[in-house]
Amino acid sequence: MNSKTSTTKKVVLGVFVLLLAASVCQAVFGDGMTVNVDGDEIGGPFGALLGIVLGAGGMLLAALAMTCAAVFVGLVFAGVGVVLVSALVLAAVLLAAAISPLLLPLLIPVGLYWYFSARARKQRLRATMEHAV
Repeated sequence: MNSKTSTTKKVVLGVFVLLLAASVCQAVFGDGMTVNVDGDEIGGPFGALLGIVLGAGGMLLAALAMTCAAVFVGLVFAGVGVVLVSALVLAAVLLAAAISPLLLPLLIPVGLYWYFSARARKQRLRATMEHAV
């Protein structure tokens, strides 16, 4: 067994025992839960229930607010990404348009080579077809 795994198990067991001991001490020696609502202290089982309900309501409200914020930020970042990609495409088109007149002397020999190689390829294909028939 891995020593790291056994050490982790020992730590988890120790924390569990410590929390269990703290819970037992609170149950035996504690005075119960009290909730302070507008200056009035509410104790006993109703205080515990009220604390749980109000705490859960606050957590639910926080989760809803975080979800709305996450959706909003996601939509904003998606919009910014679309604008950024569009700007990059526009910059690439403008750069190509600015460079293309300078590349014209280079494109003439490339076009001639492409034309002659295509012509030779067609003649070879035609000769192959006539030879096959």
